[in-house]
Amino acid sequence: MQHPLNQHPQRAALHNEVHARPSQALVAPLAISHVVMLCDAAQLDASRHHVSALLRDHHLPLPDPQSSHFRIDLGAFQIHWELHTEFVSWTFMCPLPTEHLGQTQPALALASVPPDWLTGLPGQCLCSLHLWVVPAGTPGTAALVKQVLLEDSLLASSVAGGGGEVYTDFAMRADGFSRMVLLAGNLSPRRLGRLVQRLLEIETYRMAALLGLPTAREASGMLSSAERELVELARAIRSAKPEEEPWLLDRLTKLAGQVESQHAATHSRFSASVAYFELVDKRIGEINEAALPGMQTIGEFMDRRLTPARSTCEWSTRRQDALSQRVSRISNLLRTRVEIEQQQSSQALLATMNQRQDLQLQLQSTVEGLSVAAITYYIVGLVSYLAKGASQLGWPWSAESTAAAAIPVVALGVWWSLRRLHHKVFKS
Repeated sequence: MQHPLNQHPQRAALHNEVHARPSQALVAPLAISHVVMLCDAAQLDASRHHVSALLRDHHLPLPDPQSSHFRIDLGAFQIHWELHTEFVSWTFMCPLPTEHLGQTQPALALASVPPDWLTGLPGQCLCSLHLWVVPAGTPGTAALVKQVLLEDSLLASSVAGGGGEVYTDFAMRADGFSRMVLLAGNLSPRRLGRLVQRLLEIETYRMAALLGLPTAREASGMLSSAERELVELARAIRSAKPEEEPWLLDRLTKLAGQVESQHAATHSRFSASVAYFELVDKRIGEINEAALPGMQTIGEFMDRRLTPARSTCEWSTRRQDALSQRVSRISNLLRTRVEIEQQQSSQALLATMNQRQDLQLQLQSTVEGLSVAAITYYIVGLVSYLAKGASQLGWPWSAESTAAAAIPVVALGVWWSLRRLHHKVFKS
């Protein structure tokens, strides 16, 4: 019975994520060729069209446009296509003839792939590997290992709890491919498929992780230059004069922008390398290696050879973070110093303004005295005119006497009015 529950729109996709990219059941003997193409966004989309073109040529149904992986049997060979975040992996498989094994060159899975179509794979080749899976005990296996691998750099280990043995040298040949031989023992098809997938992923993620190494080496030169400039700026700040501080602050700001720009440009690459290194470690642990007498294992080889590259990437990340923090601290110190000097300048300016205001008040007091005399003069003039007109109406005093008597009264009234107004203004 189906319950009418409101479903999350991503529930089905999230539920099926645990079944994404399942391992394929394999039966030895097999010839496998694994190619990884580093792609940008346009090339990732082009790879989907490229594999669709191959299927159309074989009159086979096209894959789901939203799928990120699929497997299909084309008769002469099988193809396994996987779309990743920044690369596309192509795995080709075909049966391996075991007659005359070790006496003639072993068959390649790519021999059945159309050459023109293979040459047109979108992107840049990051990793390519030939893997031969042979049942243990097959005549000629020892000769096969000596034939396809370099004895001086040979690695070998027992894998899958003793269910198989893997041989490789991690050397790239003239055709651009590295090589690996897997002797399968009593492994079931599912276990063999998982083992092959993990071996291919070790090589894939190893190369993807190392993409951060050139970036770290390029960043090292810029970081060294920025660190030297920061030391010079720190010394200059100690003895800088106030007028030099804005120029030093401008240099620090430009240096901070340079450091942050490089950090933004390399952060995603270094973060991806960390994730890929962790996947390499995980896949090596999953193949369950055990050492063969006198042979170095894949895990030991990876630990010794990948550790310097991993440390370089991690050290570059730490240097960037440390340099960014140091630039920020020195910038904050210089800004604080500039702000303190600006505050001191502001205080001096305020003190100067207060002195000017005091002078203005003193000048205003002087002007007030003159204003009292001038206002008194005009008012007394008006009183004189008033007295002249009033004398005809019987005013007993002459205009001059009236004006003279009015002078002290008017002057006192004007002075008192101005002082009252002055107190009101300053009180408010």
